[in-house]
Parts: sequence; structure tokens; C-alpha cells
Amino acid sequence: MTKYDRERAETGFNKAAKSAEDAKGGKKDRDASAKAVLDNMARLKALRLAKEATAPAPAAAPAKMARGKPAKKSPGKTAGLGDWLSSQQSGGRRT
Repeated sequence: MTKYDRERAETGFNKAAKSAEDAKGGKKDRDASAKAVLDNMARLKALRLAKEATAPAPAAAPAKMARGKPAKKSPGKTAGLGDWLSSQQSGGRRT
């Protein structure tokens, strides 16, 4: 094995060892940041639940109007279909 081949093999080995070491360190960093996020979420949830427990109960919402048929109009005030058709024809519309 020549000197060049030996140096090349050592470089490859060192590169692999360094990447493995970086991966372990990166995992530790990710784990630490994930734990910090989860701890913060738990703290905020506890604060929210404590605030909701001490807050007064919301007032009851007003009753909604029942949806149904609209109120009937008096028959004397509405025009019939025949009246409407004749007004359309006299207005220049053809039906």
C-alpha cells in the first residue's frame, strides 16, 4: 500500500468518524430542543387551565329565533299571480 493510498483511507475513516460524532451531537441538540418545547407547552396548558378555572362562567347565549315558515302576510295586501302576469304584459314583457 502506498503512502497516498494510506492517507486516502485515513481521510475516509476520519470523515466517517467525524460524521458519526456530529450525528450523535445533533441528536442531543434535537432532543434538548424538543424537550424544551414540550415543557413550554405543558407550562402554558397549566396556565390556561388555571385561568379557565378562575374565570366566571360565560352568560347564557340569548335564545335564537326558531327557523320555520315566515309569518303569513295578509291576503289583501299581496297581488295575485294573474295581476302580476298582466302587469308584466302591459310593461312590455312577454310570458
